[in-house]
Amino acid sequence: MKLKTIGLGVLTLAAVTTLAACGNSASASKDASKKIETSVDKKTTITFWHAMTGAQEKALQKLTTDFEKANPKITVKLQSQSSYPDLQAKLTSTMQSPKNLPTITQAYPGWLLDASKNNMLVDLKPYLSNSKIGISGNEAIKPELLKGAQFSGVQYGIPFNKSTEVLFYNADLLKKYDLKVPTTMTELKDESKTIYEKSNHEVVGAGFDALNNYYSTALKDAGEDFTSKTDFTGQTSKDAIDYYFQGVKSGYFRIAGSDQYMDGPFDNQKVAFYIGSSAGESFVAQDAKFNYGVAARPSKYAISQGTDIYMFSQASQDQRTAAYLYEKFLAKTSSTVYFANQTGYIPVTEAGMKDAAYVDNKDSKVPAVIADATKNLFTTPLEPNSDAAYTQLTATMQAILSNPKGNENDLIKQGAAQLKNAWNQ
Repeated sequence: MKLKTIGLGVLTLAAVTTLAACGNSASASKDASKKIETSVDKKTTITFWHAMTGAQEKALQKLTTDFEKANPKITVKLQSQSSYPDLQAKLTSTMQSPKNLPTITQAYPGWLLDASKNNMLVDLKPYLSNSKIGISGNEAIKPELLKGAQFSGVQYGIPFNKSTEVLFYNADLLKKYDLKVPTTMTELKDESKTIYEKSNHEVVGAGFDALNNYYSTALKDAGEDFTSKTDFTGQTSKDAIDYYFQGVKSGYFRIAGSDQYMDGPFDNQKVAFYIGSSAGESFVAQDAKFNYGVAARPSKYAISQGTDIYMFSQASQDQRTAAYLYEKFLAKTSSTVYFANQTGYIPVTEAGMKDAAYVDNKDSKVPAVIADATKNLFTTPLEPNSDAAYTQLTATMQAILSNPKGNENDLIKQGAAQLKNAWNQ
């Protein structure tokens, strides 16, 4: 199976967040009132811990070189930690000795919840709203993405490598069975049934790459968020689970199982549709021997995935300004479009999502639908143990959907107990 780094965005998606239930807003407000420096007038070096590899790292290196050329007094030391788990582990251990932390780091918000409570992060609002070096107008970051890097309403991060979920479909099969691309979850179910039946059960209709994303999005469509207060045995939750459970039971839906990701069965034409990360298109494109298409997720909401860049408070004022200018550079339209085209992630600015250099990219089918795919982005609320609970949600859903002959209500009750333990650990 192909190695994927995008899966980490799924496994730790509770870390892609909105307003936190807790935090130190008083200290953040105090920090926000401090006067900031708007220029770097002496040689300043900043360090950036990241987990980018391959094409992602090459794109980051190129952008960093461009930034240094435009800002000769600033040196950016890129320090790769090889993978998301390694980066998270190093951040966790180093936070015991804050002076050894980098100036900035790539991270999921959930990794830094304790850091925010302990005044270890810099509130970026004074920089973002500054009349001289702030971000506005055509360079404005998409609000939903910016909101995802807030804790208790405080802007600690700036979006970096972002993605959302989209629908991948076998265009040849849809043509063969005279079907249209589904735009609702009901249509997805109905067309999945049709394909399963007309193919004499040889092709499963659909599957979802990330089971925790599936569940939290179904809840969001029903007007609820996945939080510690979610009643897993409640009717809204049961309806979300039952939609997928009945599909697996009847054969027209499936889970990835031992395949790990749905692009494998999709490329092998064992499944007609699948919902997965927009950043995963390259895995589809390299192996598909048929015409495939990409469409917006057939639901009202779509989840926001990926990491942001955060700044640690032990940085000097010069380093803070230098680091902010670097983050601003990475987030500007031309930079984020370049990074998106090189890596498969999506631009973080509204203008970038409409930029011709992105939309007309002939190597990807995602750009043409990204405007529709990001109309209603959402992020799961951040609270203590939300990271662990979201990871457990995957295992819980896996256990339920892997046992379609079991008693659904009993399986849901067992899952509720598992999630309670995850929230309360």
